Amino acid sequence: MAPSQKKKQAKVGYMISAVAERYHLHPQTLRLYEREGLLTPSRSEGNTRLYTEEDLERLEVVLNLTRDLGVNLAGVEVILNMREKMEELQEEMEQFAEFVNRELERMRDRGMQERFRHALVRVGPRSRVQPPPREPEKVKAS
Repeated sequence: MAPSQKKKQAKVGYMISAVAERYHLHPQTLRLYEREGLLTPSRSEGNTRLYTEEDLERLEVVLNLTRDLGVNLAGVEVILNMREKMEELQEEMEQFAEFVNRELERMRDRGMQERFRHALVRVGPRSRVQPPPREPEKVKAS
């Protein structure tokens, strides 16, 4: 990447009025979501709320839960916190799987590789652990 491209790109920020209109909300509803900790828009130098694309994605989840599923704000908070924890756990599992795969690559003893493969079955069916390709059996000449 060229040095001129490494400059921090400014994120697009939508003002509260534009977000409220886009999602058919009253601006006070967005302020309530912020007070409840469901949204955390950034602020301009003039202290104007600016909503990023990530904020809008989160708002869409909140609206889906409240409008479509009838979840109250306390429930929304619990669900969002659980989603974040699940994402963190997924990331940890992926890091663990990468570590295990690196260790499997380092192992030269075939018996240890087989023991590791059998142990990884217990990690779970959704694990992305991919064992290294098996080396072909060496045939001894008699």
